[in-house]
Amino acid sequence: MFTIGDFAWHGRVSVRMLRHYDAIGLLRPARTDPRTGYRWYEAAQLTRLNRVVALRDLGFTLQQVAVLLDEQVSAEELNGMLRLRRAELADRVAADTRRLAGVAARLRMIEREGRMPTEEVVLKNVPAVRVAELTGIAAKDTNEDIGPVIEPLYDELERRLAAAGVAPTGPALAYYEPVPDGEGVVVHAALPVAVEPDETYGFAVVDLPALESAATVVHHGPMDHIVSSLQAIARWTETNGYRSLGMAREVYLECPGEDQTDWVTELQEPVAPTGPRPAAR
Repeated sequence: MFTIGDFAWHGRVSVRMLRHYDAIGLLRPARTDPRTGYRWYEAAQLTRLNRVVALRDLGFTLQQVAVLLDEQVSAEELNGMLRLRRAELADRVAADTRRLAGVAARLRMIEREGRMPTEEVVLKNVPAVRVAELTGIAAKDTNEDIGPVIEPLYDELERRLAAAGVAPTGPALAYYEPVPDGEGVVVHAALPVAVEPDETYGFAVVDLPALESAATVVHHGPMDHIVSSLQAIARWTETNGYRSLGMAREVYLECPGEDQTDWVTELQEPVAPTGPRPAAR
C-alpha cells in the first residue's frame, strides 16, 4: 500500500487534492489508520484517480464526475470524450493564435499611422476568369472567422478536382460576398480551370467577370497581416478620387507551405471614379 504522499506522487496530483476527494467521497483511501488518521491507498485505485482527473479536465464538476463514475464509464467511452476535448482545445488554441496575430498586426499599423505607403497600389484591369469553387459561410469578415472556413474548402476542392480529373490552370483565389439578408460573409474558395460546367462535378464552375478598374497591391506574408495592405488600398482609393465597389479578391501567387511567412498574395479591389453624389432630400 502507499502513503497519501506516495500515492499523490504516482498519480501526479497534490496531497491536498486527495484529501478533498476523500472528504467528498469521490476517492476514499483503501484504509485509514483509526489511531493516527493516516490514509493508505492501493495501486488499483490509480484507475479511479485517472478517471477523476480526466473527467475534470473535460470540464465536468466533481459532482458530475461522481455520477459518471458511479455509472461506470468505460475506458473506450472515456477515451472518446478525451479525444473530443483535445480537439476542442486545439481549435481554441488555433483561434487564440490567430487572434494574437491579428492584435500584433493592428499594433504594427498603429505604429505606422501617418506614414502608411500608398505608392505600392497599382490601378489595373483584371481579366475575366473561369473557376471551380466551393463556398462556405463565415460568421464575420475577419481573419479569425474566415481562416477556419476557407482552409478546409481548398483541401476539399483540390480533392474533388483530382477525382474529376480536372487540373487547375492558375493560382488559387478567393472572393467574398455579404450573406443575403443575413449576417456574415459568403466565402468562395476557387481555382482557375478550363472546363465547361458539369452537374456531375462535386464543385461549381463559374465565370468571374472582369474588373475594369481594380486597385491592386501585392501583400507579402501571413494573411493575418493583410489588414495593413487593405488599408493601403483604402487610403490610395480616397486620395486618388476613387470609391470601392466591393470586397477585394485575393489571388495567392505563391504559397510555398503552411507557414505563411513567405506567402505572396495579390489583392484586387474593384473601384470606380468618385462621381457627383445626389443631393440630400
